[in-house]
This record gives sequence, structure tokens and C-alpha cells, in this order.
Amino acid sequence: MRWSERVLSIYFSYAAGLAICLPVSVEVRTVSVVLNLTIVAGYALLVHAHALRGRNLLGMMRDWLPLVLLLLAYREMGWLAPRAHSYSLERSWIEIDRLVLRTWHVHDAIEWLGPVVPSILEIAYSLVYATAPFGLAMLYVYGERKRSEQYLLILVLGVLLAYAQFPFWPSEPPRTVFPGDDAPSMQTVFRRFNWFLLGGYGIHTSVFPSAHVSGAFAAAFGAMRALPEKPWVWRTLLVVAALIATATVYGRYHYVVDAVAGLAVSGIALALGLLAGRSSRA
Repeated sequence: MRWSERVLSIYFSYAAGLAICLPVSVEVRTVSVVLNLTIVAGYALLVHAHALRGRNLLGMMRDWLPLVLLLLAYREMGWLAPRAHSYSLERSWIEIDRLVLRTWHVHDAIEWLGPVVPSILEIAYSLVYATAPFGLAMLYVYGERKRSEQYLLILVLGVLLAYAQFPFWPSEPPRTVFPGDDAPSMQTVFRRFNWFLLGGYGIHTSVFPSAHVSGAFAAAFGAMRALPEKPWVWRTLLVVAALIATATVYGRYHYVVDAVAGLAVSGIALALGLLAGRSSRA
């Protein structure tokens, strides 16, 4: 197995264990355990089939399947949401937000040019799910598919290290816990689109650390690692990641601590990816 596939297999085994240990319904526990163990077994079969057949199509499936499984991992975490939140974490985190947005006037600075910057931030936020496939696609475009594992390992670590923590930091986003508190004054069409997406696809397990931020920066770091000779790719992803991090706080999708923690997680993912690469060459 590739390192990224090992990480995914460990994560889904871990998710199955969480479903057994956490106070969830019997139905959720059963589905989670069966589904996660089936994914692990299916992954092993795919790897074995590729080793036997060596077909290019199977190799491409192994490149792209992690992106699908990351979406599934996100939805699964929603199944483990607690029945109720105490909001103790949120009440402490909001004080930092008020310092940054009000005292430091970040909120006013973003809206100084009217809807221009808020619109840019909301567009960037809506692109969060496009960053991962964009980075992988660029490896294909430049004929460097063989480096996809370097990219995927950092990406997978950046996302799953965030997801794995969700059950231990039960929390809700500021837009629901503190509605109207430092909310954007600019209600653009892009913001309404993001609210629509979150209304249908958001989960209520945790917002800490921000997987939007960790995943976006991990995609940028992964591209920097796998495709250093094309700096425009990782620099573009890095700019988008910075905009996403800002948008999560300004748009009240996340707290400041969520975004900072997400960036830290992506840094850990980069370090682990580099370490795994060195051990593979040794």
C-alpha cells in the first residue's frame, strides 16, 4: 500500500472504533462499522488487483479514490454528532473573534471597499472542494502522475488529522451559536450560495480544527512538494487557502482558533509527508 492508502485505512478503522465507543444509536454504530471495514477491505483488494494486473486504469483509480473517500469521511463524522452541545468552547472562542474582528477592526477593513473583498472571500470559500482535485489534475497535466503519492499523502494527512479530532471538540459554528454577532454586512449572492451548501451538506459534530483550512493549505503544501518546478500551481493554491482561512472567520463559518488550528494541522501534515518521503528513500 502507498502511504496515503495506509493513512486512509487507519482512519476508517479508527472511525469504526469511534462508532463503537461513542454514544450513538445502534443503527449508526452498525452502519459505521460495516461501511468502514468494507472500505478498508475494498482498498486492500484494489491494491492487490493493481499489483497483479498492473493496469493503468487501476492506478488512476488509486490516484483519485482518496478524494472521494475524504468526502465520505466528512459525512461520516456527521453521524457521530452529539445530541446536544454545551457551548462552553464556543463561549471562550468567541472572545478571540471579537478581539480580532472588532478591536483590531478586521471586519471593517474587509468591508472598506463594499462588496468587493467579501465577494472574493465567499468565492474562495466555495472553491474549497476544488483545491484538492485541482492539485492532482495539475500533476496529470504536466505529466508527473508518478508523483501523485507525494501530493496525496500530505493532502490526506491534512484533512484526516482534522476530522479525527472532531468528536473530542464538540462545537457549532459562530453563525448558529451567535447569529448576527459580527456577521458580514454584505449579503452577496456568493454568500447565499455558501449558506445553501452548508445547509444541505454541513455536519454538526465540530468546527475545530477547521478542515476547510487544513485541507486547503495541505493541497498547497502537497503541490509545492510534488510539483516544485511549477510554482504557479502551489502559489495559486496558497493564495486561495489564505483567502479561505480569512473567509471562514469573516463569514462566521469558523472561529479564529479553528482557522489557526487548521493551519497548524496542515503544517504537521507537511512535516509527516516529508518524513515519510525520506524514510521511503532510505
